[in-house]
Amino acid sequence: MNATLVLPHLDTNSFWHDESGFPGIYDVEHFIDSLKSDVRVIHTLPATWAIGTKRMKLKPYQLQPPRDAPVRWYETTALETMKKHGAVYLTPFSHRLDEKLDNHEYQRLRCRVNYHALRFNNDIRNLSSIIVQRLRSVGPYMAIHLRFELDMLAFAGCLDIFTPEEQEILKKYRKENFAEKKLEYNHRRLIGKCPLTPHEVGLFLRAMGFNNATRIYLAVGEVFGGERFLKPLRDLFPQLETRSTVALPEELGLVRADGHGLLGPAVDYMVCLLSDIFVPTYDGPSNFANNLIGQRLYYGFRTTLQPDRKALAPHYIKLEKGLVSRSDFETSVRQIISPKSFGRPRTRLPSESFYTNPWPECFCMISSKDSANQCPLDIVETTSVDIDEDENFLDEWNQLQRL
Repeated sequence: MNATLVLPHLDTNSFWHDESGFPGIYDVEHFIDSLKSDVRVIHTLPATWAIGTKRMKLKPYQLQPPRDAPVRWYETTALETMKKHGAVYLTPFSHRLDEKLDNHEYQRLRCRVNYHALRFNNDIRNLSSIIVQRLRSVGPYMAIHLRFELDMLAFAGCLDIFTPEEQEILKKYRKENFAEKKLEYNHRRLIGKCPLTPHEVGLFLRAMGFNNATRIYLAVGEVFGGERFLKPLRDLFPQLETRSTVALPEELGLVRADGHGLLGPAVDYMVCLLSDIFVPTYDGPSNFANNLIGQRLYYGFRTTLQPDRKALAPHYIKLEKGLVSRSDFETSVRQIISPKSFGRPRTRLPSESFYTNPWPECFCMISSKDSANQCPLDIVETTSVDIDEDENFLDEWNQLQRL
């Protein structure tokens, strides 16, 4: 398109109610500098634009891209509209470009944006580093993205386990924010569409061999249903931590990560990224979990333990009904999970998101007889390491280097 990108506006009206904006969360100058070879980025839209010898007021034309739009749409509809009006404001922009692109350079650009250009600001990174150091001071830790929250439960339509009052809250939220659809809890659960409950997460981890001494960091906002649902997980794993239990109130307040906004989840994202093991409990439409899975793969194939909700659901139900023993349940869980990759490189499945698994487009091999897999000479010579040294992302780095 040969277009200049204006710094993105973040959605602040739907769920987060956070006015931090892009500059309040990301390192803007790093973002601009990292992409200077790919696209020109400016802070704000100019007030005017030139049409021949005249200058006209520049008002962007609001344009809604189709979901998963092909590249061709941007090369035609978006480009023609931009030329006519001088600027276009593309909104909404979540999932508005097809993930399956034949041009590998476009896919690699996605990785450069997600894993290099988009870097949280210094305050967020410093607080994340403090939390990680305190967790690591007593040994390795596991991070769990516990997506048992109002918006996701309402979206999933998983209501039956809640009280009538709680169900009304979920129904009201769903009606106000999502398309009307008849959803039946047992069916949704059996097809893997319901987030795991905290208790189910605990049972899964015990089946995988983790004991009650395991140190766990919970990346979670407000658990819907409160302590009633969190207690069974705490009983199984008493060493549960959150950013509020590890960081001091004044440390959280300095970054404004102590409330309902985007900055707290940004801190959680970094703590999950740097964890020894990451467990996403709901990776469906969750950008948080999907991006983390992909980024951990990208930064050295770090261990990720993904529960297969659809495969596990019948076994949870049998355990709840007393049809199987706890020992038999745990054996079944291990049989389901054992063939998984746990973060090792593997070919992306047709149904899998590029953001979850950017292999192989964003990787190359230092030593390969196949020229298609070889790293460019400049990558081999420089080893392509440009991550902050104090974060030690590349401890596990071996044969593969990043493009």
